[in-house]
Amino acid sequence: MIRLIYSMLFYLAQPLVWIRLAWRARKQPEYLQHLGERYGFLDQACPDRLLWLHAVSVGETRAAEPLIKALLTEYPDHSLLMTHMTPTGRAVGGELIGKYGPRLIQTYLPYDLPDACGRFLDYFKPRLGLLMETEIWPNVIAAASQREIPMLLVNARLSAKSQLGYQGFLPLIRPALEKLAGIAAQTSADGKRLKSIGAGEICITGNLKFDVTPAPEKLQLGAEWRRSFGRRPVWLAASTREGEEPLILDAFSRLDLPDLLLLLVPRHPQRFNEVAAMVQERGLPFCRRSEGGFPGPETRVWLGDSMGEMPAYFAAADISLIGGTLLPFGGQNLIEAAACGCPVLVGPHTFNFAQATEDALACGAAQRVSDATDAAAAIKSLLADRKLLQAMRESAVSFSQEHRGATARTIALVRKSTAPRTTG
Repeated sequence: MIRLIYSMLFYLAQPLVWIRLAWRARKQPEYLQHLGERYGFLDQACPDRLLWLHAVSVGETRAAEPLIKALLTEYPDHSLLMTHMTPTGRAVGGELIGKYGPRLIQTYLPYDLPDACGRFLDYFKPRLGLLMETEIWPNVIAAASQREIPMLLVNARLSAKSQLGYQGFLPLIRPALEKLAGIAAQTSADGKRLKSIGAGEICITGNLKFDVTPAPEKLQLGAEWRRSFGRRPVWLAASTREGEEPLILDAFSRLDLPDLLLLLVPRHPQRFNEVAAMVQERGLPFCRRSEGGFPGPETRVWLGDSMGEMPAYFAAADISLIGGTLLPFGGQNLIEAAACGCPVLVGPHTFNFAQATEDALACGAAQRVSDATDAAAAIKSLLADRKLLQAMRESAVSFSQEHRGATARTIALVRKSTAPRTTG
């Protein structure tokens, strides 16, 4: 009955959903493409043997790459369907198709409406479904259960803030969690919080992001940039969120380091022009990666308005400030920075990656700052202490390597919980 009420409310809310799509399409027209897929109306080729993995957006799709590679290896006569909810997630999925070939296909996951979910599952008939991180969709899971399609929640995480939010919806969420064939949680703390909202048996597998290997060609590109900068120090503000860029730019402007280059990379591409305007308003000489501009001696800010080059940015930087941590967004992924050997600063808001952040702080790969002004002061101090900066760099690499293995543990759970392995 609770799920029925939820479904009826979701149907009634569809005009608001369309308005939201149209609003987002003002900056990102791709939101108005493939609309039929969002309601389960599909026309893609459908392989006979199919596994399915849902990664909502960019971060989840990138984190899923080691698992995607492992699934294609483990099930050589299966194809793998990737579903997303955002155009940027879909674009990253397209990059993976280019890398791993036609056994990967993709579409949008339909909205969590009973008929849309049913059409989607009846069309593709996947033998297994994997949901990345915190994607708990009651109707999707119920429809899969009705069709005896096993579903796993993998790389699962649940912050204390999200746990509180779910507490008010336990009659809806608990039955969905109970229908899952298994849950692979990132940490024991995530597992405990998931159990508090109705999850059953949980396997602690670690974080798949540690198994993501930066592309060698991207690291090489970053090294080439680094050489071209000469002796100039570089501060990377990585994956910044709305409201953070003004704080960072103002703190940077106050720093008495005229040679320091700020490499500013906003999280969302639809904000690139907005952030460029902020830099211009402050009179800081800048250039944009997308326009082929390259920092000259007079350039103070290099706007990283490109997609898929974050490893190169990390490789080119002396130190990075992780976006989403200065304001209460919960933080972006610091693991990628560590894998590239880039020392890290984080602000006070890191609840999305709480355990990884605490581990990085404990081993010396990262330092915490209170705000943008504190971050600028830490940058100045670290650039003056090259031995400490090098020690942080070495700790970052060790931190990244020591936490690998989540992919193998997740595949072991897949073997136990899903379709029998086949050999080609």
